[in-house]
Amino acid sequence: MFVKFYMSQPNANDVKPPLISVVVLNYNGQVWLPRCFESLKTQTIFNEIEVLVVDNQSPDGSGRLAAEWSQRAQNVRLIENEANLYFCGGNNRGAAAATGKYLFFLNNDTWLEQDCLATLFREVEAVGAEAATPLVFNYSDDTYQSLGGDGLDIFGMVPTTRRFDQTREIFAAYGAAFFIRADIFQKIGGFDEKLLMYVDEADLSWKVWIVGGKIIGVPAARMHHRGAPTANPAGGAKLVELRTTEMKRFLSNRNGILVLMKNSQNILLLLLIPHLALLLVEALASLLLLRNWRYVRKAYLEAIAEAFRMHGHVWAWRRRIHSFRQHGDFALLRFLTWRLNRWGELLQILKLGLPKIDPQRG
Repeated sequence: MFVKFYMSQPNANDVKPPLISVVVLNYNGQVWLPRCFESLKTQTIFNEIEVLVVDNQSPDGSGRLAAEWSQRAQNVRLIENEANLYFCGGNNRGAAAATGKYLFFLNNDTWLEQDCLATLFREVEAVGAEAATPLVFNYSDDTYQSLGGDGLDIFGMVPTTRRFDQTREIFAAYGAAFFIRADIFQKIGGFDEKLLMYVDEADLSWKVWIVGGKIIGVPAARMHHRGAPTANPAGGAKLVELRTTEMKRFLSNRNGILVLMKNSQNILLLLLIPHLALLLVEALASLLLLRNWRYVRKAYLEAIAEAFRMHGHVWAWRRRIHSFRQHGDFALLRFLTWRLNRWGELLQILKLGLPKIDPQRG
C-alpha cells in the first residue's frame, strides 16, 4: 500500500525524539479537524509531541485541510493513504511512521483540554502502565461519555465504566482516545486490520493485558468527543437521534465474536454461548420492532456466519497471541463484571427512540 507524506522542514538542531506521537485518523473531517488541530496546538507539551494526520482518502477534501495545517509546525505530518484503510489499517499506518515513546490514537471529532496529553504521560509514567485513556465528555459540554471499559460482562462484551475521580486500572481504553506505549503496540501486533473498525479497542486492550501490561483510566486528563459523525450526522456537535447502518452493526457484531474467539485462552471461550444467544435475541427483537428483514439479516445473521467463516484468521491470531501470552484467562477473571455493555444502548433508546437504519452510510 502506497502512502504520501507531507511535512514542514524540521529544525536541524531539534533531534530529540518526541514523547508522544498523536495519530489523528481522518475521514471526511472537514467540520471537525479545525478544532481538533487547535486543541493539539494549545497542549502544554506541544513542542514535545509529534502529530501524524492519517487521511483515508476523504472525499470531502479534508485531506487538503490537513496538508495545509501540516505546513504550520515542524512536528506535524500528513500521511495520505491511497485508499480508505478504515480505522485499524489507517491507525497502523500512522503508528508505523511514528517516532514517539507513546502513541495516542485520536479520532478527528475530538478536542483536548490543554493539559490532557501532559497528564496522561505523567500518570502512565508514575504507575508504570502500558496504556491509558482520558476522561471523555460529550463534544459540546461536560456530560460524561466514557473513562474506558470496566471489564467483560456475562456476554463477553465490554461495558463503559462509571465515572471515577482517581487514576485506577480499567480493562479497556476508549477507542477514540487510546494511549499506549509504542513498543507494546508493536509487540502485540497493533490493530487487527481484518476487523476494519468497531470493537478494535477491546481487541487491543485485551492483548495488552495478555502480554502482561496494565491499562489505566486517568480522570484528570480531559477531552471531548462527538462520536459517530459519519453514521449519525444529524445534530452537528450534539447527538439528537439514534442512527446506525447495516455495515456498522454488521462489523460490531462480527468483530465482537472474533475478539472473543481470538483472545480467550480456554474458560472465557464459554462466553461465546451467551454472546451468540444475545445476538439472536436482539435479531428477533429488531425484526419485531424495526420490521426490517434486510437489516436483521445483514447485521446479525450474516455477521455471525462471517465470524465463523474467518476461522483461519482466528487461528492465525491465536498462535500469534500464544507467542507473547503472559496472562491466561484465570488471571483475567477479575475483570468479569455484572455491569452490562447493552445497558448504555438501552438508556439511549429510552431517551432518543429506536435507531433509524441507513443502509448506505459506512
